[in-house]
Amino acid sequence: MIVRSLASILDTAAHVKGDSFESRRILLAADGLGYSLHDTICKEGTQQVLHYKNHIETNYVIEGEGEVQNVVTNEVFSLTPGTVYVLDRHEEHILRAQRGNMRIICVFTPALTGEEKHDADGSYPAAG
Repeated sequence: MIVRSLASILDTAAHVKGDSFESRRILLAADGLGYSLHDTICKEGTQQVLHYKNHIETNYVIEGEGEVQNVVTNEVFSLTPGTVYVLDRHEEHILRAQRGNMRIICVFTPALTGEEKHDADGSYPAAG
């Protein structure tokens, strides 16, 4: 059984901060589950261009409001608490936090190690 609190990972190597986001990486590949679980904050007024070419990502919005835009189709979807969106076809997308910091619970398959850095195109490299 794995029991871990958000408080136990704050300000550790599993708490990654960027200009537009914070990723609190609660479960990672080392936990051996085949997926990773992240509690992510997207800062109000920011946008991120992302393209997870090597991962499926499921996202559940629990705070704040914003939108996600599919870059290829140009479709824009509103994001509010209780909304889930899944990048099941590796869609390149733009994530915008518009009203308040957007807090999103994210699940990645395959699991992230926690050491990844976004490539220039917004993706994470394939697992080695």
